[in-house]
Amino acid sequence: MNAYEQYMKEISQPMRNELTEAGFNELTSPEEVDQFINSADGTSLVVVNSVCGCAAGLARPAVRESLENGKTPDNLVTVFAGQDREATARMREHFTGIEPSSPSMALLKNGKVLHFIPREEIEDHEVEEIVTNLTKAYNQYC
Repeated sequence: MNAYEQYMKEISQPMRNELTEAGFNELTSPEEVDQFINSADGTSLVVVNSVCGCAAGLARPAVRESLENGKTPDNLVTVFAGQDREATARMREHFTGIEPSSPSMALLKNGKVLHFIPREEIEDHEVEEIVTNLTKAYNQYC
């Protein structure tokens, strides 16, 4: 690992922890993504994490808050755009017809996207709006 990669790993660790401490499993390789997609039962929330400001100030806080009450997905996983590139690319292969976007969130069942929240529905929105968007999807599909 070169100095830049090491620096970015150290910088991004608290951003990773924000989701793993909320119960998310990190998928860091294409093989882990494949294993998850092929074995996951029920609904799954996939968060495409990012180092950008809207991930820090909006996406991660909204995701965490959305899981605090009511229905929630059966599985919580995350890939990190710009960090775990191959895993992120493999996960995005399952977002058929959806442009790559980070941060973003996808609600899946049997490897198929039921609901997707792209960056455009995160950036310049309030945390409460994103929580409402997620909660509606959980209530409909979970």
